[in-house]
Amino acid sequence: MKNKLSIYFRYLCASGFAATSLSCSNTKFLKEGQMLYTGAEVKIENDSLSKKERKELKTALEANLTPKPNSTFLGLRPKLYFYNIAKEPKKEKGFNYWLKYKMGEKPVLLGDVDREFNKDIIENYSENKGYFNARATYDTVSKNKKAQVIYTLRPGSRYLISNVKFQKDSSLVNKEIQNLTNKTFLKPNRPFDLDVIKNERERIDNGLKEKGFYYFHPDNIIVQADSTISKNHKVELNVKLKDNTPDLSTQQFSIDKVIVFPTYNIQDVRDGKYHIPMNPDSLSGYAYKDIYVVDPQHKFKPKIFDRALYFKKGDLYNRTNHNLTLNRLISLGVFKFVKNEFITSDSLQHKFDAYYLLTPREIQSLRLEALGRTNSANYAGSELNLNWTHRNFFKGAEQFKAAIYGAFDFQMGGPENAKNLFRAGTSVQLSIPRIVAPFRFNSSSAFVPRTNITLGYEFQNRTEYYTLNNFTGSFGYLWKENARKEHDLKIIDITYVSPAKVTELYKEMAEKSDALERVVTKQLIFGPTYSYTYTNTMLSKPTTIYYKGTLDLAGNITGLVTGANVEKGKEKTIFGVPFSQYAKIENDFRLYHKFTEKTSLATRFIAGLAYPYGNSEHIPFSKQFFSGGSNSVRAFRARTLGPGSFDPRTIQQGYYFDQSGDIKLELNAEYRANLYKFLNVAVFADAGNVWLINEDTDRPGAKFSKDFLSEVAVGAGVGLRLDFSILILRLDLAMPLRVPYYEKNERWTFDKINFGDASWRKDNLILNIAIGYPF
Repeated sequence: MKNKLSIYFRYLCASGFAATSLSCSNTKFLKEGQMLYTGAEVKIENDSLSKKERKELKTALEANLTPKPNSTFLGLRPKLYFYNIAKEPKKEKGFNYWLKYKMGEKPVLLGDVDREFNKDIIENYSENKGYFNARATYDTVSKNKKAQVIYTLRPGSRYLISNVKFQKDSSLVNKEIQNLTNKTFLKPNRPFDLDVIKNERERIDNGLKEKGFYYFHPDNIIVQADSTISKNHKVELNVKLKDNTPDLSTQQFSIDKVIVFPTYNIQDVRDGKYHIPMNPDSLSGYAYKDIYVVDPQHKFKPKIFDRALYFKKGDLYNRTNHNLTLNRLISLGVFKFVKNEFITSDSLQHKFDAYYLLTPREIQSLRLEALGRTNSANYAGSELNLNWTHRNFFKGAEQFKAAIYGAFDFQMGGPENAKNLFRAGTSVQLSIPRIVAPFRFNSSSAFVPRTNITLGYEFQNRTEYYTLNNFTGSFGYLWKENARKEHDLKIIDITYVSPAKVTELYKEMAEKSDALERVVTKQLIFGPTYSYTYTNTMLSKPTTIYYKGTLDLAGNITGLVTGANVEKGKEKTIFGVPFSQYAKIENDFRLYHKFTEKTSLATRFIAGLAYPYGNSEHIPFSKQFFSGGSNSVRAFRARTLGPGSFDPRTIQQGYYFDQSGDIKLELNAEYRANLYKFLNVAVFADAGNVWLINEDTDRPGAKFSKDFLSEVAVGAGVGLRLDFSILILRLDLAMPLRVPYYEKNERWTFDKINFGDASWRKDNLILNIAIGYPF
């Protein structure tokens, strides 16, 4: 113990000496008279400000100061050090160039700081925030060739809004502005804030755009501030149209003709403008309802534009329909460029023609992919895909996809008897950009709803065990309410699994386990599935969430009609194969919180339940839940955790570890930090397990009970992520902290941790290699 403490103490001393040396060594590279700029600080002298107001103002002011000092890490400036020690390269390549200009960072000197300019920034920003009498000074503090600039701000009292007036007149545009005043951002007794005033102008502009004022601009609005009315640091605001507002900006415009060019070539752009290739007066031969579709070669059915376009002849212009139309045209998936122009056709009646200039993508494409892949079962391998895509199959923007693939997977870091897996198959999908149904489906979403029809076949060979034929088919709908909410409803989702060959080795194992027997039993699964996804992770907010809920109902109506009841000996079949009957629900909730630009916390909670009944005593193996592995509880091998407190070490030799359950609970938390460009690290903790609904005599302790909390496995570890944009390589090293299949009073393993024991490391340190983030 003393030796360990001595080594630790010497390590700290050495680290401290190295840090001091690195910190001091940067200044020795400075020339005579140069000083390293270490940053700026803003001090605020105003006792009337609250602590919160003082902090917010100080943070905002310091963020606006320039330049920024050299970056630091743990109080050191390693990038500056790399710049200093690297020789000046003769060419823009080589090690010295990389070290000096890629890894390194040029020194920021005191001479680079314009202190008068920063003082003006501080005063101007303060005045924009309502501190009308703000005054700033600065001082420079230097020591050991390092310099810091201290700015002192005396902001005075902050001015508040006393009253807000929206000036009235008899014009049509003013009447519309008056109708928008009830949602104004300018409120009495709120601080004067120039940013809020800018937002108010944009709010009025957005409201007028919805009422046909296409040519209006936020700059047409002026907000006058009068601080002479009150002596109590109050200001009155007067919102009005500028006197020089163009007449065109005050007119409401409506749609005259809607004209679509679906085969427009972007190369026809000249002088930076699109040139309309046809006179609008000669469009009669291209009329479809109220739309003119100029498509002489008839590559597209005109009715797809009737569904996608929200503008019709005579409609008053509004920005919502403008953006909806553009988004829907893009979401058709057949156009790579979508351009929209409005050209005045009747200036007296304030009408314009709406032109849509659409440049198609390549209608057909053939792609060959060679992939490296990993999955949640710790399998890694390669996959070869040949994909053919037709983006306008029936000339209605239908997407037809056909694929042939082959894959070979082997388990990395898993049990020795897991065996390799070979898969080969084919699939086809037809995606129609509308809801194909006996009822009418109307959607005001910016995304085109789709009807998807899929068929697939896969041949699966688990070496030395069995081969399976897997047939799938589905018919359903995919639609998005908006960018955050998505619905996926499969009216019918069919899976048929038939064993082609089962080896004698596997048959011997299956005789001792009903679970193994069910893997190679013919399975027929059909029924509706529905999933709902909500996410706002695309927003630039510090906290975002992701949720996906899935409901799977198999054989329910068929089981009800046929009176199926396997417990009473009334098992029903279709073409000699018993169909599965169950209800399954799964919830996946994730929360992401960003602390800084380089640090964040990601958490996930999974709760799932699958309940067999009627014609089924068990959930089909392919539909059950699994735990453990690179995307789950990482301190346990893939699919070796659970169910419940069942001990997988009791399994007979030769049984690959695929432990499944009907109930799943899992919680994950991961702190992520960026160290340098593509290099990221993580510290994580995982907890979870799976359980069975019914008792299984082959797996004691597997059934869900009131003691389920004591059977939750816990693990923790550290990870390294190499983010190359197109590929994220992830390495996670984890160890178990709580093992559910140990005796109850021995499940927590803190006292068993021994990094010096090679056998302990081999059995308890689990390395997960994967592609992409776990969640």
